Parts: sequence; structure tokens; C-alpha cells
Amino acid sequence: MLIIVIRTLILYIAVIFSLRIMGKRQIGELQPSELVVAIMISDLATVPMASVDIPLLSGVVPVLTLIIAEVITSYMSLKSRRVRKFITGEPSVVIYDGVINERELERLRFNINDLLEELRIAGCHDISDVAVAVIETSGKLSVIPHDGARAVTVEDMKLGKVRHEGLPCAVISDGRINKQELNRSGKSEKWLLNEIKKRGANSVREVFLASVDAEGEIYVQLKGDMRAEKRGRVK
Repeated sequence: MLIIVIRTLILYIAVIFSLRIMGKRQIGELQPSELVVAIMISDLATVPMASVDIPLLSGVVPVLTLIIAEVITSYMSLKSRRVRKFITGEPSVVIYDGVINERELERLRFNINDLLEELRIAGCHDISDVAVAVIETSGKLSVIPHDGARAVTVEDMKLGKVRHEGLPCAVISDGRINKQELNRSGKSEKWLLNEIKKRGANSVREVFLASVDAEGEIYVQLKGDMRAEKRGRVK
């Protein structure tokens, strides 16, 4: 039993390592070659995992071989447009200026119901509102609406003062100061300690989470406290 557990863990680590080399993609975003490699890796890993009689190398070696082949193929695709076109294909324009390209749909074997479904998922309910719709090499549909159908932007509304949005800086997490995030926020440790004291924390250890947004406002939640406070910038 112990041997099976060890073999399973080794193959698990090998598969995770292999998928990490392939990059951070979701299943729906994999290129055809990457999808084939992912499926083959899962099949190859289960064979020696299920049978102790099969040598462990019979699963590890093919997995590593596939990853090496995938890395070489990716490098060739990066350097050669012909190789890239052969392996991953090219994006296909299926709607242009509100008109569906029937020949392209037929070539891709993409029926009209599938197209309408993808348009609805993209938030477009009227084909006449579409300037360009492209089926990407991953199979997903990208939609560019006409100017009259696109969402209103801040620039369109001519707003004077707009709240800035951005990734908040988690300056304290589970009772510990994150120096890197604190530097990114542009705040000092003295300022941070002063802010958490205003919210009833005697030390950093009492803070479950503290984050600073793009406007310089701080959010603080104490440990064991269901309440959270948010105050403006302190100069």
C-alpha cells in the first residue's frame, strides 16, 4: 500500500510540474496541441499509478517526453509564423459590420445556433450591433460592438472627478505586515500602525486583514470581528 501511495505522489508531482511548464491557461483556452498533451499526460500517468507491476519510469518518461516536445513546438511557433499557423491555426472573422460570414462558419463547422449562443454570452443580443466577431484559435468568440452599442465610458460622460480603481494592496494579512505590499501602496509603516490603532487594534497581530486601495483609503478587519471599517486618506 505504501508503494502505491509513493508512486501516486511521484506521478502527481510530475504531472503538476508538466502542466506548470505549459503555462497558466484554463482548459477552454488551451491551443489544440496543448489540449492533446494535457489529455495524453493524464492517460499516461494513470497507467503506472493503477498497476504496481508496471515500472514507474513507464509513466514518467513518456510524460517528460511530451513536455519536451511541447516546449520545442512552442518555441518553433514563437519563431515561425508557418509553424504557428499549422499548429494553432489563425483567428477567423465570422461577423463583419453586422453581416455573418456563412462560408467561414461552414469551414469552421460552427453552426448559427452556436454563434448566437456565444454572442449572448458576450452580452450582445443583436447581430446588427456587432462591428467584428472573431473566433479565436482557442475556440472562444471575441466581439467588438459598433460605437453606438458599446458601453458608456468615463471619457464619454466627461466626468470631472472619478474614483480610481486598481488592485488593493494587502498591507496586513493574518497579523503580519507585508512590506512589499506596503511599499506598493506608497504608505509608511508608521502611518499603517496609526491607522489600525484608530480602529481599535493595539498591535498588528490583532488585525486579520488590512488593505489600501488606489484612492489611499484603508480597509481594516480585526481578528474575530465581523465588522470592518473604511476611512478616507489621512495626510
